[in-house]
Amino acid sequence: MKTNDVLQKVLFNIDQVSKLTGVKKTTLRYWEKEFNDFLQPARTDTNRRQYSLDDVKKVETLRTLIEVEKYKSIGVKMKLGLVDE
Repeated sequence: MKTNDVLQKVLFNIDQVSKLTGVKKTTLRYWEKEFNDFLQPARTDTNRRQYSLDDVKKVETLRTLIEVEKYKSIGVKMKLGLVDE
């Protein structure tokens, strides 16, 4: 199995994603609700979030748009194509 294939199957819990991205767990939960058409991590049988590598990249995208580029919620949604301009 190729390294990329293995990486695509790795799952992270919310604590790990928070540490990897520097985004607080409460913020991750909020973003999941606010941008639910963009960020929807999988859930375990006990309803715990499981973030894929793609999900982590999406968190980084949101962090950049919100914290670095200073977009507001509606601006992020427009930038991501989640709403019409």
